[in-house]
Amino acid sequence: MASPSQGLPPRREDEPRRTLRRALFGAPRDLSDPGVFHTISLVAFLAWVGLGADGLSSSAYGPDEAYRHLEGQNYLAVFLALVTAITVFIISSNYNRVIEHFPYGGGGYLVATKLLGQQAGVVAGASLLVDYVLTITVSVASGGDAIFNFMPLSIRHNHDLKIGLEVMMMGVLILLNLRGVKESVQALMPIFLVFVVTHLVLILGGIAAHADRIPAVARSVSTGLDQGVATYGKWGLFLVFVRAYSLGGGTYTGIEAVSNGLQIMREPRIQTGKRTMTYMAFSLAFTAGGILLCYLLYDVHPVRGQTLNGVLAEAFAGHWVIAGIPVGHAFVILTLLSEAALLFVAAQTGFIGGPRMMANMAVDSWLPHRFASLSDRLTSKDGVLLMGAAAIAILIFTGGSVDALVVMYSINVFATFTLTNAGMIRFFIGGRDRLKGWLRALAVHIVGLVLCASILVITVVEKFSHGAWLTIVITTITIAACVWVRAHYRGVALHLRRLDQDFLQLPTSDHHGGVPDPKKPTAVLLVGQFGGVGIHSLLSIHKMIPNYFKNVIFVSVAVIDSGTFKGAEDVEALKRGVDDALAKYVDLARRLGWNADSATSAGTDPVDEITRVCLGLSRTYPQVMFFAGKLIWKRESWWQRILHNETAFQVQRRLQWKGLPMTVIPLRAHI
Repeated sequence: MASPSQGLPPRREDEPRRTLRRALFGAPRDLSDPGVFHTISLVAFLAWVGLGADGLSSSAYGPDEAYRHLEGQNYLAVFLALVTAITVFIISSNYNRVIEHFPYGGGGYLVATKLLGQQAGVVAGASLLVDYVLTITVSVASGGDAIFNFMPLSIRHNHDLKIGLEVMMMGVLILLNLRGVKESVQALMPIFLVFVVTHLVLILGGIAAHADRIPAVARSVSTGLDQGVATYGKWGLFLVFVRAYSLGGGTYTGIEAVSNGLQIMREPRIQTGKRTMTYMAFSLAFTAGGILLCYLLYDVHPVRGQTLNGVLAEAFAGHWVIAGIPVGHAFVILTLLSEAALLFVAAQTGFIGGPRMMANMAVDSWLPHRFASLSDRLTSKDGVLLMGAAAIAILIFTGGSVDALVVMYSINVFATFTLTNAGMIRFFIGGRDRLKGWLRALAVHIVGLVLCASILVITVVEKFSHGAWLTIVITTITIAACVWVRAHYRGVALHLRRLDQDFLQLPTSDHHGGVPDPKKPTAVLLVGQFGGVGIHSLLSIHKMIPNYFKNVIFVSVAVIDSGTFKGAEDVEALKRGVDDALAKYVDLARRLGWNADSATSAGTDPVDEITRVCLGLSRTYPQVMFFAGKLIWKRESWWQRILHNETAFQVQRRLQWKGLPMTVIPLRAHI
């Protein structure tokens, strides 16, 4: 059997187009480097930047939304801050257990699939997909709003200009993520750090500056509670609080991103994921809770055209003057600009988590298999492009309305939270005999389920006409599309299994074939896993040109996709599987009287790798002709081209351009 590198032409960057491509997207990764997985993975701090930005940036709109719905009972902000922090830690604790027991990524989708069944899994997966698209949209739209707060009035109300800026920013983020996750995170890290520092000063400084007012504020809270009970009654006041708490659910969005993105974590993956979750939980609880307390201490009230965080920053530092220089105003601008920039950075979570979720679902055949493919930069190129295009479409459709987008965003987040907690409850009940501390973990997940389900129901009911209906429609359409895709793949798999049964019992003689002779006519056959498709193609060659070819070379490629890209061991296992399938083909061909051998390679792009192997074989075997089997339908449509790769035709075009003959053998699909 030929080694992966034997006789293969080197990869060359000899085109100006490739030079430009490298400048934009970076150089391809070397999969033969055993350290490539270590190189592109993220340590906890970088993962906090890349995945935690979504959670931390929600402090720009979550506390704002909750505070505005207190209906004038602003003294409740003390309890709101406390409950917000507790909720962050409960949800984070729940997802820490998901990381521990499901360490290969997938988060809520994997939990729902494994513990609640395929139907719950596709609901969770579709909800997360829509959620990640909305993560990008709401983050960029919020960042655009924050930037335009600084603009003159004549520009501030230019809606088309604002949408254009936001679309351009999405284009920049798409380009960054096509280069690779680690590069995009490192490029955005300074923005993240500026946000952390400025908001640390704002919260700690704001509380310290009003430390002398804390007793008075405590008395006002007590007085306000008495007046609130007299006005609303105990249950009425409680419902006001619960409504504000629920509608501020955007605060908790992004917490699940760590468990979904474990594939990009540095080993040991579980420890890195838990450490990242700890960073996220403490930073979000401190920031969201601290901002709510500062709203109360500074008696912040809504101002038209400004966010509450903008009003707070102005109240805290707007009057600072040093040596006649208005440093306070500069601090306000820096704080709000860092907030706006972090919102753009938060969109990164959607570009990191979304394509990986699509890849997980593609591996399970809920989505077209092409979404599991990786580019030569080891990114899910198709997933990044689709996420960006969908986010741009929703941004334009909603006109960039942050109020509507936050509602849409929160619904799918809490749908996934609810399913995840339900799955983990079942997990700990089923494993109570073997899992230590199962009762304590079960109790935390029950509390999480109640909180998340309550927020979900209240948000849907309260905001149904303000965007909730649109999320439900989009998610339902996504689920229906996933079900249809999987049904199609199942039909194809059933057809191929019947084909396997017809050919795997093929009668043969005993080992008449041997090692190929380069001087004799040679057929090179592209194959996948050992089965009916490859055997049908082999027999078709003999049927088309009887007794002409004396040699047959089987070619297959170990395609590195998101399902196998988890570490060097997984890639080696994939290569061994390809070698085993090729060995079976060689053995069969020799028993049929052919001189047979095989050649293989590994890479992320099957067309590139197969073409490279075939060009190498054409120099070893001058009298060569190439063949590949391809499923065909009586009436082929555009969606079949999306669901099934066009590898055979693409390789045929490339080889024929090089002057090498290739025939695609049709295999009729009666489905």
